[in-house]
Amino acid sequence: MTAAMWTRSAMAYRTSFVLMTVGNLAATGMDFVVIALMFRHTGSLGGWGLREVAFLYGTAGLAMGLADLLVGSIDKLGERIRLGTLDVVLVRPAPALAQMAADRFALRRIGRPLQASAVLVWALAGLHVDWTWDRVLLLPVMAVCGTVIFASLFVAGSCLQFWAADAAEVQNTVTYGGATLLQYPPTVFARELVAGTVFGVPLAFVNWLPALHVLGRPDPLHLPEAFRFASPAAAALAAAAAGLLWRAGLRSYRGTGS
Repeated sequence: MTAAMWTRSAMAYRTSFVLMTVGNLAATGMDFVVIALMFRHTGSLGGWGLREVAFLYGTAGLAMGLADLLVGSIDKLGERIRLGTLDVVLVRPAPALAQMAADRFALRRIGRPLQASAVLVWALAGLHVDWTWDRVLLLPVMAVCGTVIFASLFVAGSCLQFWAADAAEVQNTVTYGGATLLQYPPTVFARELVAGTVFGVPLAFVNWLPALHVLGRPDPLHLPEAFRFASPAAAALAAAAAGLLWRAGLRSYRGTGS
């Protein structure tokens, strides 16, 4: 209901909504313009061609954009804690996490996943891939699991604000920074960093590992083949961890009346 209310509010000023959505789309599109300009001066990036990098860009941007659209508003948690308005959320007969995700729901954020989807379609149209059934199936799995992983990182990062109200930038480093990281091939980064996205923050399961199978690329870490299909397990673990952190944060919270 809250998300619907904010959507109706935005659509009451359709011209403003359209302009803000187009502006959001154009702003995120500049990231890919930078990548395309790189390829004006080089034939490959870490051994990956432009269409392959565009595939990474599209899958990362789509997952990040959908997660931002669905739960991005949760980064206002610290502000609510400072103002003492989180108590209002907690006394309502609805899950606090759902309320926070729907608070100030901004449909204009649809610009990022739309722009990423356009780049992804362009990349797929020019890639020479042997489209077996498992490769085809991995595409929707990457979108769904990547969205869940980024949404879990949004929630987990926001939980830091229960203990440090100004920790929103730490969350942004992992979410927005992680999305930017995944736009580039893993071969341009140090092996230790790539390993950290597999065994630490599970960003590699958003697109790097499944993309290796889709594009027929070798694994720079020489991991078992099963890791390329482990995105659902990684998403489930990330969601469970985020849920535990959220409940721990709520238990530690002391309202304005306490």
